[in-house]
Amino acid sequence: MMSPHFLSILVCSVLGLGLAIPSNTCIVMGNLDIIRKKGKLSPTDVIFLAKGIVNLLLQCVLNLQGMFIVFSQEIFYIRQVFVFINTSVCFLTYYNFWLTFWLSAHYCTTITNLSYGFFIWIKRIVSNFLSHLLFLTALGVFIVSAPGFWIVYEKSTFQSSKNSTEVSVIGFSKLFSYFVPAYTLGIILPFCLSLLCLVLTSSFLLRHVWRVKNNDSGSSRPNLQAHVTALRTIFFLLLIFTFFCVSRALMIHQNSLLLGVSLSLQLLSPSVEAAVIFQASNKLRWIILRRFWRKSRRNTET
Repeated sequence: MMSPHFLSILVCSVLGLGLAIPSNTCIVMGNLDIIRKKGKLSPTDVIFLAKGIVNLLLQCVLNLQGMFIVFSQEIFYIRQVFVFINTSVCFLTYYNFWLTFWLSAHYCTTITNLSYGFFIWIKRIVSNFLSHLLFLTALGVFIVSAPGFWIVYEKSTFQSSKNSTEVSVIGFSKLFSYFVPAYTLGIILPFCLSLLCLVLTSSFLLRHVWRVKNNDSGSSRPNLQAHVTALRTIFFLLLIFTFFCVSRALMIHQNSLLLGVSLSLQLLSPSVEAAVIFQASNKLRWIILRRFWRKSRRNTET
């Protein structure tokens, strides 16, 4: 009989396929529809399009990993499969984290209008060279993630011909020398930069609201709904960021309960991110609702 932990992984895998794949496909198709009609996307839409593609790929890889854990754990003893899945998950998650930062940086520089040279530079490159920036980011993340494949592969090959003590010392030193800079560049750096953008944006909005409330000139108050939505989007994406990192850390422990909880959280993260993107984009919601309305109207007419 299947254990409750493996059952939770299976349920979350089905939910992930049923929620993340359609929702992120709608994000991708919706932005492609905007390109077809307008010819170009805004910086936020470009990042949402990239996130939709990344989440689709990440959901497929995580589901593959979950199915192997539930039904055929022996396949992980094939080192090519094990290393490929883990390297793919690392690349996609690192890139997704950096997409969160670039979205946070765009919101921050757009809302706060800070006059410091660094923020002016960030605003200029995000506005004018975002597509190139995302490509270079993907290339940099790949350079950071790819060595992990060879290090783990060499370690598992080397282990068959040397004694275990020597392998453990050499293998640990290699893994430590790789994973510390990889985690720093792929997780810690984008998280700290995104958190900085969140703090700057929220402090600017709080000061702005305080000034408006204490303004006695009688002028009309500006609509801050778009700014609040941007701030809420950054906060929720960082929250998903944190939960995903914690869930990945829990997989280190050889415990079936922790493994089930961690993988279940990861399997649901692309679906939650899609929900955050939909609440942040009125255009995507309108496109999806219009498509469903047209489809339902055709069905009623036939």
